[in-house]
Amino acid sequence: MDRRAFLGTLAGGLLAAPLVAEAQLSPVAHIGYLSSETASTQANRLEAFRAGLRDLGYVEGQNMVVEVRRADGHYDRLPELATELVRLKVNLIVCEGIKAAVAAEQATKIIPIVVPATADLVGSGLAAGLERPGGNVTGSVAFGTELAVKRLELLREAVPRATQVAFLLNPVNVNSRSTLQALEAAAKGLRVSLRPFEARAFTDLDGAFGAITKANSDGVVVQADTMFDGHLSAVAQLAARGRLPSAGRREFAHAGGLISYGANNLEYYRRAATIVDKILKGAKAGDLPIERATKFELVINVKAAQALGLTIPPSVLARADQVIE
Repeated sequence: MDRRAFLGTLAGGLLAAPLVAEAQLSPVAHIGYLSSETASTQANRLEAFRAGLRDLGYVEGQNMVVEVRRADGHYDRLPELATELVRLKVNLIVCEGIKAAVAAEQATKIIPIVVPATADLVGSGLAAGLERPGGNVTGSVAFGTELAVKRLELLREAVPRATQVAFLLNPVNVNSRSTLQALEAAAKGLRVSLRPFEARAFTDLDGAFGAITKANSDGVVVQADTMFDGHLSAVAQLAARGRLPSAGRREFAHAGGLISYGANNLEYYRRAATIVDKILKGAKAGDLPIERATKFELVINVKAAQALGLTIPPSVLARADQVIE
């Protein structure tokens, strides 16, 4: 090689080296996002997650790509969509709800899976334990079963005449059975007759509330489920139409329900970005402890109470973190 060619090769190598290093330091994060719901019903959760990523310096289209797949309420499509994300060779998959997480975990035992604000990753068999999940699944839990019991207790205390209470559940949710069992046990101590009513999709809600009203229910507790979460206003309106005092997850009172109790799930979707960042930087999902909700808020919708002709006891109002007038 002559001197000119050698210098050209050396210069080219020196110029290329920083580019190679930069590429290694700033790879494009390829993130899968699996939801059972429609774009409109899950938009706030996806945006909270994206906001969390932006806080950590991820810019979509530059150093991050989010592949979103939605089942539009058709749970039977989740396995196909999960398999599609696996074929795309995403770095990890963020799942909305247990059903999506189960589909993803069945599609891959290698790609990390993050499940924000879910009911029970351990009870559903997706994780071995909270401190060390093992496997390829981690995320955060909001203690769905315990919160459902608390909502029943609050409804009974706020509406003492409520002795026949309905539990609106989605039978497709893998936590439905354990939550119902816990509620039935709690109902005995509260001297409440509890009866379950099912809705698998948005189109089932009218019929479910018709059956709840026909059964002369005094109130309804709504399960924390991604399908119901996507239609909180509709659920609250149907409860109001049936003159049913209602209790649900944290955002439920803001949607028109009587009582909300729970953690801020949108904050957990935002915080999921931190878990994703750790995995992208080399951490194993099975080694990351599952985060636990520590702050729960009680919200009372006095306006909804007035429409139902109810007076909420002062003892309940005094414990509320927020009262909607």
